[in-house]
Amino acid sequence: MSNNREGSLEAPTRHPLDWQSDEFYDEPKLFEELERVFDTCHGCRRCFNLCHSFPTLFDAIDESESMELDTVPKTVYWDVVDHCYLCDMCYMSKCPYVPPHEWNIDFPHLMLRAKAARFKKQGAPTRDKILSATDAVGKLAGIPVVAQIVNAANKSKAGRSLLENTLGVHRDAPVPDYHSKSARKRLKTRRNASGNRAEPTENTRGKVVLYTTCYGNRNHPMIDTDLVDVFEHNGIPVALAKKEVCCGMPKLELGDLDAVAKAKEVNIPVLAAMVDDGWDIVTPIPSCTLMFKQELPLMFPDDADVLKVRDAMYDPFEYLMLRHKGGKLKTEFKNSLGKVSYQVPCHLRVQNIGLKTRDILQLVPDTTVDAIERCSGHDGTYAVKKEFHDISKKIARPVVNKVKKAEADHFTSDCPMAAEQITQGLDDHSAENPMGLLKHAYGI
Repeated sequence: MSNNREGSLEAPTRHPLDWQSDEFYDEPKLFEELERVFDTCHGCRRCFNLCHSFPTLFDAIDESESMELDTVPKTVYWDVVDHCYLCDMCYMSKCPYVPPHEWNIDFPHLMLRAKAARFKKQGAPTRDKILSATDAVGKLAGIPVVAQIVNAANKSKAGRSLLENTLGVHRDAPVPDYHSKSARKRLKTRRNASGNRAEPTENTRGKVVLYTTCYGNRNHPMIDTDLVDVFEHNGIPVALAKKEVCCGMPKLELGDLDAVAKAKEVNIPVLAAMVDDGWDIVTPIPSCTLMFKQELPLMFPDDADVLKVRDAMYDPFEYLMLRHKGGKLKTEFKNSLGKVSYQVPCHLRVQNIGLKTRDILQLVPDTTVDAIERCSGHDGTYAVKKEFHDISKKIARPVVNKVKKAEADHFTSDCPMAAEQITQGLDDHSAENPMGLLKHAYGI
């Protein structure tokens, strides 16, 4: 199999997602494309060590009568689809046939097309609808008395057994706590602690609106409050959007693209208006950042407000590094961090911004950061599902082993869900969010 495309050193080109056309959901045409791509993957196999989609495909081919794709049952195709959690790492780091190659292979978006076609035809199981309904579940579980009951049940063997038997959520999978005092409630009355307005730099305007995210708002508010503390320490005013709903990533992974569009219709006008008023945007969760930076622009390539938000959206450490390059980041640290073991989430890696979290933390004196660029296998919902949990732990095992071997003073990840998945395999480590580590280094 040769790679004879012209311009082979060109960067990958991501084509817009043609999700509003009838052909996108046409099952015969979908399977025709699945066969084309799967056959190419079979002849290449460079992605064998990524998610479980590829071993599922390759094992099925190797065990088939002809040892080729033609004798693999079509039901296996759906197994391959189910094991893809749209991390994008095959597209960004492995596949030699992505566009502009003439073969034009975009494996993650083909899997998304299959998920969307199935969802349009069959809907989704109750469990998957609940797991992806982050706003609804968060509001209900965030009621003070309800939060206490939910958190207690999630920590009990009986509660987890019931959850597994009724919804198929694995009894050992990490599930987050719910907080009745959300991040938005905690931050609503906050003001810029320094009292100073940060000056713009070449690439930043010096004030940000924080999109808190479902997880940051309801499950792990410290990732939001720590971010605000660090930004305000650097004189960067932080505001909250008047309204926000889920970014749509859980619904995207489910294939419910209409729900993604509905979320976009709430979030984008609010954020675009703040961009017009001179604000940049940050989010503390890489998946949410990626949703605004990549997935929504690919779904709505002609929507000016979507593109406006994309261009104003930053990973928080990316933003701090831009401030540092502009000479506007405070580097007077009071505490060293020692040795930090840092797992780089897939949805951060595919943003192609470099290892900004590592670079910022290494500005702290007497601090070294060991970056582990491997998947945790969590993916928000994949690892909690009964049928996928054991596989997700297998995917996470190399990261767990590296963290154990490092014997670092701190373990951190930009994705708190990935961090929880990894810490389950550690004996004496608890995860710390990286912005919290930077806050500690500042002594604030």
